[in-house]
Amino acid sequence: MAAIARIAGRNTEPLCGTAPNHGQSGHMSNPWIAIGALALVGLIILLSMLAISALLRPSVPERSKRATYESGEVPTGDTRIQFNIQYYMVALLFVVFDIETVLIFPWTVIYNDAVEAVGLWRALAPMVVFVGILAVGLGWAWRNGAVRWVTSKRARRQRIES
Repeated sequence: MAAIARIAGRNTEPLCGTAPNHGQSGHMSNPWIAIGALALVGLIILLSMLAISALLRPSVPERSKRATYESGEVPTGDTRIQFNIQYYMVALLFVVFDIETVLIFPWTVIYNDAVEAVGLWRALAPMVVFVGILAVGLGWAWRNGAVRWVTSKRARRQRIES
């Protein structure tokens, strides 16, 4: 900036009464100050939101609202219900393949640049290995019946009766 001002014929000396810069660029001397300030602001926001919600919420105590896991509803039946494990297997497979897409999308964005920089095989090999591992995992899950939906005896009986 000073070189441009000298070319234009302007004076770049500081005005009277201003302190010299001495090579500092105006940044904070310790980067941890910014991190601490950010943490402090986050803590203040959190505490203020908790305080405001405690002051503004309605307070209507009822016995049914204090029941565990029922959200104010009167509990009915037994809390010990057996869930089909297939729900969890499908959810787990969804998470695995969802993470796969999160990892593949950035790779596809830089693929052309990577081929130009390191060559086709060095750019393609890691993703081929990654997709191969996923294919082996899917084959294993398929072979073990994780993707085959299992029906209960009651559902099979209802299907036969109807």
